[in-house]
Amino acid sequence: MPLPTVLEPRGRTFGEEERAAVLRVLDSAVLCGAFGREARELEAEMAALYGRAEAVSSSSGTAALHLALAAAGVGPGDEVVTTPISDFGTVAPILAQGARVVFADVRADDGTLDPDAVEAAITPRTRAVVAVHLFGGAADVARLREVCDRHGLLLVEDCAQAWLGEDEDGRLLGTVGDIACFSLQQYKHITAGDGGLSITDDPELARGMRLFMDKGWDRAEGRIHRTMGLNYRMTELVAAVARAQLARVSEVVRVRRERAARFAAAVERLGPSAGVRLPSRRAGHAWWVMPLLVDDNSRWAKGLQAVGVPALPGYLERPLYANPALSGHPPGPCPRAETLIGRTLLVLQWNEGYTEDDVDRIARALGGVGAR
Repeated sequence: MPLPTVLEPRGRTFGEEERAAVLRVLDSAVLCGAFGREARELEAEMAALYGRAEAVSSSSGTAALHLALAAAGVGPGDEVVTTPISDFGTVAPILAQGARVVFADVRADDGTLDPDAVEAAITPRTRAVVAVHLFGGAADVARLREVCDRHGLLLVEDCAQAWLGEDEDGRLLGTVGDIACFSLQQYKHITAGDGGLSITDDPELARGMRLFMDKGWDRAEGRIHRTMGLNYRMTELVAAVARAQLARVSEVVRVRRERAARFAAAVERLGPSAGVRLPSRRAGHAWWVMPLLVDDNSRWAKGLQAVGVPALPGYLERPLYANPALSGHPPGPCPRAETLIGRTLLVLQWNEGYTEDDVDRIARALGGVGAR
């Protein structure tokens, strides 16, 4: 039996609540988020879940990051430091604001930003740092917060892959940065197809994000567009489904963690001779996917795929800076990131639809490949 995927019902958590939510919106006849209640209710529930003062909805996780940078005033001539291992949605908003992306290297163990590399990349033009909680594991937000505070920079947490993840001190990821951004895209822990949420405690940043999300229109004094903005509004259908999904996220993460603990124990039983291990920082991990460290990710991926276990060598084909959209820089700027992508990082799909038998089967497949 193939493993459940997020592109089929077995790998998603939809039920009667989502169906009722869709019908509720259709029956209301109000599908635009500017005029309905669902998007505003979702924002209130998201802010409450994370204990932050404000939440702003948007049309995607990429849009959520764009709201954050626009509200912070990032623009032409500014620089934003971030990681070369992430979805392109992390850097697209920086480029859209006319700013320059500056890539800092990552920690070899988990692929998240190295705070020392971030500090070394800061110049007088630096305006912000975007820290990605890669695969559901925590970036070192405590140290990154210190770096940003020391240099007067905005810290944005990209939590698209890290719903309800925690750092080493047990703090929710998304509660340390000035703004934190989340995604509701199909592959994330919870989904409404697409959609984004940004949370903050700063009322001015919240106001700026809300204006940018709705074409600079505050809708308080007639049709006055106070700032530059785009139409990044979330629809009522998306918001209604997202509200039902938000109520499920704690259980989704709980099950993923439970299965991951079983898998980690099985990998440890294989022993170091197997040539595969999990990242050492696992406390608080949200397990969007299952990252593994191996000796040759191409060999491992081919071996696992041959026995029906989807496996992706390197997560990305190349670091973000090597893409044509970023002028296709040659190798060299971030050697640890390049090593992870090119040789040592192997990513397995992971979701709450996996049974204990599924987990055991994946572990056995790992053992088989490692013995070859």
